[in-house]
Amino acid sequence: MSEMNSNQTTQTTEEEVFTQEDIDKNKTIAGLSYIIFFLPLIACPDSRYGRFHANQALLLFIVGLAGSIVLGMIPIIGWIILPIFSLAVFIFAIIGLVNGFGGKAKDLPIFGKIRIIK
Repeated sequence: MSEMNSNQTTQTTEEEVFTQEDIDKNKTIAGLSYIIFFLPLIACPDSRYGRFHANQALLLFIVGLAGSIVLGMIPIIGWIILPIFSLAVFIFAIIGLVNGFGGKAKDLPIFGKIRIIK
């Protein structure tokens, strides 16, 4: 039982999970996933690197959509915060886009650790 716990708590870095061949082959699709999040799931469904960035882009989409709906329903204060929130989502999208095209597998700040697509 202790072996299972030690194996479950072992974490690998993102660089160990993805092969260089996978990154080189799919980094364009991974970068484009921040424009259309499901693109890597269609174009390269077997790529772990593509799925990683599809997951990050999906999280960004969900956070952006939910935040916009919630802030849009809150009178005055929400309407004031909404442009700042939208700018933050846009900056996160640029960070993800640069990471995807650059061959890096870094989690987005704040919510990037969540895994929806595995």
